[in-house]
Amino acid sequence: MRSTSDVLDEIRRLIAVHARPDLRAPIDGLRLSKVETAPPDYSLTEPLLVVMARGRKRLLLGDQVFEYRAGQLLVVTADLPVTGHFLGARPEDPALGLGLVLRPEAIAPLLLDAPPGRWAESRAGAPAIATGAVGPELLDAVVRLLRLLDHPADIPVLAPLIEREILWRLLTGPHGGMVRQIGLADSNLSHISRAIRWIRDNYAEPMRISDLARLAGMSPSAFHRHFRAVTTLSPLQFQKRIRLQEARSLLVTSPGDVAGVGHLVGYDSPTQFNREYRRLFGVPPGQDATRLRADPGAHGTRHLP
Repeated sequence: MRSTSDVLDEIRRLIAVHARPDLRAPIDGLRLSKVETAPPDYSLTEPLLVVMARGRKRLLLGDQVFEYRAGQLLVVTADLPVTGHFLGARPEDPALGLGLVLRPEAIAPLLLDAPPGRWAESRAGAPAIATGAVGPELLDAVVRLLRLLDHPADIPVLAPLIEREILWRLLTGPHGGMVRQIGLADSNLSHISRAIRWIRDNYAEPMRISDLARLAGMSPSAFHRHFRAVTTLSPLQFQKRIRLQEARSLLVTSPGDVAGVGHLVGYDSPTQFNREYRRLFGVPPGQDATRLRADPGAHGTRHLP
């Protein structure tokens, strides 16, 4: 069997050749990332398996910090607003990584193919994010998926088979318990994810905890407890983070209308908008908009979490 170092070298080569600024790849659900600078990035993740091939990243979710590096993985099982920082990335030594979207419809059928005792249990109260080492079997499947990029005619037939193998390796590994929750229609994660999607799609609207709890099929107290366990944030903090990240995107195209952007994302008070924006991003919105327009790369390149 090839060494982990040799496999990672091949993964780095394939990512370097095929990565694009928008992360997209010809394989459905595959994301490729090549990052040459290291400013903080603010994003709303989707459920993903991320494998770091080169470099190191520090990720902040609420008040919890996660760090992973080359040869390690990140698993995200819900839409989460995170702050990320690639450590030491530069043009001559870019950070390289790949992501695979974790889709319920791809995971659910695999749950029928093994007895319940095969799956690792998820930790009660653990957030929907974790890091760890990439096992050799999982890494081997990942490099075979990437090789298909050099053979596009094989993608329609072979990519779904290799994706199924990757998900199986993930489900039967140390993070299987948390990934399994994505495929279970009646899991707490699935219920909370419905509320997360509502906040994500209606972030500028007034929000009532009782309505979100009803959407999740929980009592308000149970909903609040499970929501914080998954996201590490309260529903109000989660909505605020989505609002501010959306405002930052809007300010790139409307830098002279700070108050209007604040109103569009749900803030009736310009003072409150300015204060909370500065608390998250470190500078007032007008100043940040000027910087972002002067340096499109600071906001225009998408990153994996």
